[in-house]
Amino acid sequence: MDKIQLYNVVPEIFAHREDLDSDIWHKEFCFEQGKSYLIKAASGTGKSSLCSYLYGQRGDYRGDILFNDENIATFDIDRWCEIRQREISVLFQDLKLFGELTALENIEIKNNITHHKSIKDIESLFEELGIGDKIHSRIDRMSFGQQQRVAFIRALCQPCSFFLLDEPISHLDDKNSDTMRDILLRESKQQGAAIIATSIGKHMNIEYDLCLNL
Repeated sequence: MDKIQLYNVVPEIFAHREDLDSDIWHKEFCFEQGKSYLIKAASGTGKSSLCSYLYGQRGDYRGDILFNDENIATFDIDRWCEIRQREISVLFQDLKLFGELTALENIEIKNNITHHKSIKDIESLFEELGIGDKIHSRIDRMSFGQQQRVAFIRALCQPCSFFLLDEPISHLDDKNSDTMRDILLRESKQQGAAIIATSIGKHMNIEYDLCLNL
């Protein structure tokens, strides 16, 4: 998949607002594979809604979203499963980790399906992100910043054309943020994948191809 096209998309709840000043809502826009995008937004402007639309979790919007010229409104669950395994890798704002499982067990749920990373690769990522000693710790006994790094590793455990990251560094200090950035740039280059990151303030220090205001 090499492009995500938005045609006059807007959340249903904003459909009748005439005061929207957005680079995305009610506009025509195309995200292209291999490029990097930062979506800057204030709370309540639909940032997480956009991510949910692109990942096929919600359909409460007007307009059209196309993947390679195909309207996603026509996709069935099998098609979405294929897209989520091979085309779009997501880091959710609320992470969606299983608290009763260990960090590694959370990673293995995805990696056992994709077989994208070796256990050595995964262990190296834990070490690189400064949580090597947490690999066998339960998620609900880790800080949110540590959990955020686990969710990031999980997002790397699949092939993709687009990385979709919703506030990926909201609970990280500058050092860990820069480490995550370096890994993300490395992985996106290897796969030729686009980066679409959202932020309500703090964002990764990347030379984005385009910064958009939601």
